[in-house]
Amino acid sequence: MKGAVAAGHPLTAEVGARTLERGGNAVDACVAAGFASWVTESPLTGPGGGGFMLVHTARDRRTRVFDFFVAVPSGPLSEPEAVTVIFEGSQTQLFRIGPETCAIPGTTAGLEAAHRAHGSLPWQNLVRPAVELADGGFEVTERQAFLHRILAPMLATTPCSGLETGDRLVWPDLARTLERIARSGAAAIYTGDVARAMVRAVPAITAADLASYRVIRRRPLRSPYRGAEFVSNPPPSSGGVLIAYGLRRLEKPGRSGSPAAVALLARVMEEQTRARARRLTRALGEVGGTTHISVLDAAGNAAALSVSTGSGSNVVLPGTGVHMNNMLGEFDLAGTLPKPGERMMSMMSPSLVLVDGRPRLVVGSAGSSRLRGAVLQIVVNVLGHDLDVANAISAARVHLEGNVLHLEPPLEPGEVPYEVARWNERNLFFGGVSAVEQLPDGTLGAAGDPRRGGAGLVVV
Repeated sequence: MKGAVAAGHPLTAEVGARTLERGGNAVDACVAAGFASWVTESPLTGPGGGGFMLVHTARDRRTRVFDFFVAVPSGPLSEPEAVTVIFEGSQTQLFRIGPETCAIPGTTAGLEAAHRAHGSLPWQNLVRPAVELADGGFEVTERQAFLHRILAPMLATTPCSGLETGDRLVWPDLARTLERIARSGAAAIYTGDVARAMVRAVPAITAADLASYRVIRRRPLRSPYRGAEFVSNPPPSSGGVLIAYGLRRLEKPGRSGSPAAVALLARVMEEQTRARARRLTRALGEVGGTTHISVLDAAGNAAALSVSTGSGSNVVLPGTGVHMNNMLGEFDLAGTLPKPGERMMSMMSPSLVLVDGRPRLVVGSAGSSRLRGAVLQIVVNVLGHDLDVANAISAARVHLEGNVLHLEPPLEPGEVPYEVARWNERNLFFGGVSAVEQLPDGTLGAAGDPRRGGAGLVVV
């Protein structure tokens, strides 16, 4: 087997798989798939966002984190526009959009830094598939059309606006920006015409902000779980810390899907919320639109990429196809923001489970504050309930929000001290997980989340 890749869209996964077939390593595949996702998953990611990549190298069994999340700009901030997204029935979430919500993006710089450190194929080869997708277009899936509908206020200025299932999405402006990136690397975003367009469109971002942006390398967080080691995104990001905190309380997770197991998960999620409230982590924004890519290659290298534009700001830089993030809008502007130039905080949790120093599971998720619970439940399903990644991801999920316990069917919690919200079907509200696994005999598995139309491919 040459490797495995899982992503939030079949075309994203296909680009990663073709990269592995052509001799690329896990980072090559993750970078190429990451660029492709700018096109295929444009409501969720793109050059106007930020994220993290966790990289494990088999040669030295070291794991590193590339932090290229968005940073706070130095210009003055003002009140953004507020909109409401309806997921299902009365289940809603408030978002803020407009130029006032845009933070300094980092995704392009992060992909470049990871490729320089660990890539093996030429940079231009990794960008080219995304250019072809943006120019040639592709048919919108049912899941994408659903995203287009619920995120309509954030997408009004993008080519995604109004597109339904079977419509064709083409984005030539984004293709031209990708070509600039292929020629010039991340400098194409942080200098020149794109940078000038960004400064004009977003008053808070200055040319100096863009020139001073840097990718940060961090040591990952590590925590034991059932004889394995959980490795994830460290502070100031909060997701990994809270997942590790929860796993320590789920060494004995109970029978999968039973009322007792559901109630235990709910109690653990309540403890996580209390831990966060006690400032074990700093205050966080509720990032809405994230995507994740997981890759394992034949040599045992692993890469996990979580990236986001928030839910999108509805600010597209003219002539570039760069849709800016709305990360500033997800914070209380009265005082919880870090200082200008500093990283904003995130729940994104690209993660890895190691057994005897080798990757057993590579996993991450979309889903705002729900993504930490999604990753937690997948790790428990695989290591605690012995499910393969496909069944671990498709299994019904739980999420505790305040005093409301959200349940996908057919889960029942028994007697619990929460208000219970029973959903009619699986929903992207509960996250969008992409995961690959390696069994003790070397067999690989991969799966994307059906809630978001994801896909997994094993390359033989």
